[in-house]
Amino acid sequence: MNRFILPVVFFFVFLLPLPVLPAEPASTGDSSSYRLTLDDAVRLGLEKSRSLEIARLDRQMASAKIRETWSEVLPQITSGFTYTRSLKPSVLFFPNVFSDPPNLNSFTPLEISADNSASATLDLRQKIFDGAAIAGIRAASVVRKMSDEAYRNTESAVVADIKQSYFDALISRDRLKLIRQSIERWELAQKDTRAMFRQGIAADIDTLQAFLSVENLRPDLIQAENMVGISMTRLKNAMGISADSEVTLTGKLEVPPASYPGDIASAYREALQSRPDLRQLELQVSAEDEKVFAARAERFPVLSAFGQLETQSAFNDDVSLSDSNWPVSSAVGLQLSLPIFTGFRISARVEQAKISRLQVMTRYADLKASIRTDVEVRLSAFREAQKRIAVQSKTISVAERSYRISQLRFREGIGSRLELSDAELQLNRAKTNYLQAVYDYMTASVLLDRALGRSAVAVAAGR
Repeated sequence: MNRFILPVVFFFVFLLPLPVLPAEPASTGDSSSYRLTLDDAVRLGLEKSRSLEIARLDRQMASAKIRETWSEVLPQITSGFTYTRSLKPSVLFFPNVFSDPPNLNSFTPLEISADNSASATLDLRQKIFDGAAIAGIRAASVVRKMSDEAYRNTESAVVADIKQSYFDALISRDRLKLIRQSIERWELAQKDTRAMFRQGIAADIDTLQAFLSVENLRPDLIQAENMVGISMTRLKNAMGISADSEVTLTGKLEVPPASYPGDIASAYREALQSRPDLRQLELQVSAEDEKVFAARAERFPVLSAFGQLETQSAFNDDVSLSDSNWPVSSAVGLQLSLPIFTGFRISARVEQAKISRLQVMTRYADLKASIRTDVEVRLSAFREAQKRIAVQSKTISVAERSYRISQLRFREGIGSRLELSDAELQLNRAKTNYLQAVYDYMTASVLLDRALGRSAVAVAAGR
């Protein structure tokens, strides 16, 4: 028996794959302090993102499913042991053919069971040909590739979300800064007005208007301060860090260098080659092809080889276990099974698999059309932001010069309060419009990178 048991133990201990434990989720209970550039925020988010952790677990799940499908074509070894204790012996009735004279109408009971009986079996089964199992293995391999593309797509979405949240936090901070600068200008103008009023140069209405100009900006200041807090909370959530963490943004809104296709056709070709969601649907079409083949393969014969090793014994209570006999028997063979009629089950499954494939192909065509539209819209928005930056960058210098002149004229008593108010309004609007144009440029570049399917890691590294 030992020579048969040891190989089985060896198989289970050394050949069977060990279970894969899920990765421990990233801890989010910290209250750390961070000083983050944009690239720092992206790297931290890629480490702690819960969405990416789910995508990683999906890839591990796909690997486990591949191992599961391979089990259909690997040897199946089972063992069993049975012990039976007879409470009352089994009997078999024999006709009295040896009596004198023979009496076929009477029977003699004979005990045929021992007090104890046991049997041990070792069964081996190996499929030689199973078309459905082969198709399942190929489909599982495609599913693994699909999970890789799904991970890339999730990674791209996480990077885009972090960048968008980072830019939202930056523009909230800079808008707050603009409002504070505007209040400082009006407070300075208010002091000048009061001094001029004491000198008899300005009227009482001018001091009231200067006071109202400052106070009317207070609600905007409160709203801007609140928006800074909200945008920082959203950024922390996008990065997957604790809301109690202290985060300081060291980046600023500026126009980074960017290289994009010059026309829509080139951009569309790049997107078709790089988009992970499109690649994922392409792989799904291949997986559906394998499902169609697997459904058809149910009509094919299944050929298996089997082997059995068995030992058994029977003994009464007056016989010791060591004195009992354990004869060993063995057998090998082939088994062929072929479905003849399954109540149209196979044909129905084939039809379902074909319909599912057509659905995926339709979604694939629809996604290609959506990508064409998405690329055109994102590229147009990016170019628009570029033009607005070029215009607004010139406007700011003109508005600043106009405000200085109006301020000087007002101090000298030549200009009016209305002229100064209009100059300050134009300066604030020019700075706000430039800030918005830069923000739109940066967010448009993020959305365009995602529409083109550019690698999230490469984009995060600025390549």
